[in-house]
Amino acid sequence: MAPSSALRRRRSELERNWAEWMAGTAAGDTRDEVLASWSRSRPTVDPERDSAPAVAGGDLSERWAASPLREPVLELADELRSIADDAQFIAAVTDESGTIMWTCGGRVMRRRAEQVNFAPGGCWNEPSMGTNALSLALRTDRANRVFSAEHLVHALHGWVCYCAPIHDQHGNVLGVLDLSSTWDRSHPLAMSTVRTLVSAIEARVSEAPVTGLRLQCLGDAVAHHRGQLLSLRPRQLEILTLLALHHPRGLSPEQLRDALFGERDVAAATLKAQVSQLRSALHGSVSNRRYVLTESIACDAVEVLRLLRAGDVTGAVRLYNGPLLPTSTAPGIETWREHISVAVRQAVLRSGDPEHALRFGELHPHDAEIHTRAQLLLPPSDPRRAIAAARLTWAD
Repeated sequence: MAPSSALRRRRSELERNWAEWMAGTAAGDTRDEVLASWSRSRPTVDPERDSAPAVAGGDLSERWAASPLREPVLELADELRSIADDAQFIAAVTDESGTIMWTCGGRVMRRRAEQVNFAPGGCWNEPSMGTNALSLALRTDRANRVFSAEHLVHALHGWVCYCAPIHDQHGNVLGVLDLSSTWDRSHPLAMSTVRTLVSAIEARVSEAPVTGLRLQCLGDAVAHHRGQLLSLRPRQLEILTLLALHHPRGLSPEQLRDALFGERDVAAATLKAQVSQLRSALHGSVSNRRYVLTESIACDAVEVLRLLRAGDVTGAVRLYNGPLLPTSTAPGIETWREHISVAVRQAVLRSGDPEHALRFGELHPHDAEIHTRAQLLLPPSDPRRAIAAARLTWAD
């Protein structure tokens, strides 16, 4: 089907707007949301790059196997393939960091998509691949369409993408579903199709039995096991946090004792009893001899570090809710606390996004350098400068 004259005209306008913006002049009637994304991602993304970067490490298959989206997506795989094939689209599902976990589509579209690494393992978050529907949906938590030269990267100007975030029953973003095709196949019904498919995936996610462990240890500590809130003592939370941070290798009794007590003279029986109490609370999910969690665990501290390794500062800052177990004096916890806080802080200071500095500054009110960074990044007319200025006065 030949594209309409209006669609061709709009594509030409956007190409002109993009070229003007790249030259440092006004970008016509380009959407404010797109312009803001261009500005955020331009410092880290080369508009002339030819494809998305690949995820670091070889853990993609393990991540997809452990994802709560895997089973719901596979249950709908035939429907997704049928829609993608009939409309000459390619469908993709990412995790919460914007890494593509799964795709389907016809052979021709898959080949075209693979040329820009729109394939499993491709990183499509904003710091990695600039403005695109996947990165905007993750950032705004709203459905989004990005057409032709609204993409920052020139290699994507021949594409149109429709995307919506996928949530669990608690409202947490698990990833996104995207339908993409060549620009000339843009169609208003594509977005409603994406929304319908996301609703079907979310319904299956909410029906799935809750398994494994979930630990929040940044800021206020909360732990769940198989969907049930755990009532853990501070020492048990410290042990669980250390085992999560060292998962899946675990710790020897000597390593765990040093991490908890340092130079203090503590009997081996004391440590054994404390681990036994945690094992009982987890229905046996801590191995003997070498202490290893024998169930899957989702831990915010581990995820923040993974997001930073992937270059997703926005995701890491969103998930970072404060220092690791802030009242703990266990040497191992203190070491990890400093490591995580410094890693996030340095990423924020290097970032060109004022939202990162504002968010981190909210959690660290005495950090004058962070508040100064927020002021420098915010435009003079932005009312949030007053917030940064007030925090800076307080920090001083």
